[in-house]
Amino acid sequence: MHVKHLTSALTWVATAALLTACGQKEEAAAPAAAPAPVAAAEPVVKIGHVAPMSGAIAHLGKDNEYGARMAIEELNAAGVMIDGKKVKLELLAEDDAADPKQGTAVAQKLADAKVAGVIGHLNSGTTIPASKVYSDAGIPQISPSATNPKYTRQGFKTTFRVVADDVHLGSTLGKYAVDTLKAKNVAVIDDRTAYGQGVADEFSKAAEAAGAKIVAKEFTTDKATDFNAILTSIKGKKPDVVFFGGMDAVAGPMLKQMKSLGIKAKFMGGDGACTAEMPKLAGDAIGEEQVFCAEAGGVEGEAKVGMDEFRAKFKAKFNDDVKLYAPYVYDATKVLVAAMVKANSADPAKYLPVLAATTDYKGVTGPISFDEKGDIKHGALTLYTFKGGERTQLAVIR
Repeated sequence: MHVKHLTSALTWVATAALLTACGQKEEAAAPAAAPAPVAAAEPVVKIGHVAPMSGAIAHLGKDNEYGARMAIEELNAAGVMIDGKKVKLELLAEDDAADPKQGTAVAQKLADAKVAGVIGHLNSGTTIPASKVYSDAGIPQISPSATNPKYTRQGFKTTFRVVADDVHLGSTLGKYAVDTLKAKNVAVIDDRTAYGQGVADEFSKAAEAAGAKIVAKEFTTDKATDFNAILTSIKGKKPDVVFFGGMDAVAGPMLKQMKSLGIKAKFMGGDGACTAEMPKLAGDAIGEEQVFCAEAGGVEGEAKVGMDEFRAKFKAKFNDDVKLYAPYVYDATKVLVAAMVKANSADPAKYLPVLAATTDYKGVTGPISFDEKGDIKHGALTLYTFKGGERTQLAVIR
């Protein structure tokens, strides 16, 4: 090729390459397509739940937490609108191990987390001290199971419960011991907790008022396993009924030791000893119509259909039976959220008055209304015995 032609060719190639490169740079520098708009995140409303998830009654704590989770999941699936906005409910679950000190610690943790409300605690002994923390923070608290009267009698505006208290429960059982079981001599044992001692005292007062003689008053702890000393003392006094104020984890072994000592007395207890776990914990000492107890709550008539449906849904979801208070936790959670929806706000200061004014909320546990203290109005009790290793309902009393 001629040199002149070669130079022209090279110049053309270089120019083409430069133009191509510039084009690529311009293409690379071209602005990217605007991203699709991202939907705004749903506002989160935090709800606390506290129960013993460790220790001897962790099975009851787990039962309670399941009730809360079931309610939260159903509400989120249905869509909760507060003040025109769809919100996402988030459950903050804490373990108080049935210990008052741990109970106040987790209460402060939830207050610091700015929860909108709290469902819990399970035990009166943790619920009462924790209620001061929530009151100071202005956070509404609904207990599904604490029955000691003191809880709602401290003058706090933030305390509510959806079950009858120990005055109703203990007095009903005391009267039943005398009028129905024909007890003349009664022995009373409690576990020294706020719940156990409270319900035992109310039982004693009612039994004495109905004509029984309290032949022994003994106490143990909520962690004890050996009751031979107090039971041997009681045996010599020949009681017709032994009443225990405490939980099933202690009541079961106590029943076994009563049987081994040959104590023939009927055994009675409050709601803590009135669980579906009692036959497992007591074994064959549960007997046939040997144990009588009462659960703080109860439905009858047409309302039983809703409770039966709840129990079936609960079993299908968790592959476990309701132990005791899961339905009350479920209702308490939904009552709390219903008040937020009605008030158009999850701000505790704004929805608290609406919660306090709740009237005949239709729950699976029956209608829910609160009195001026935050106690449920017309609270029911369900009396049970055990037959064939199963808890068997005797009557619902209001």
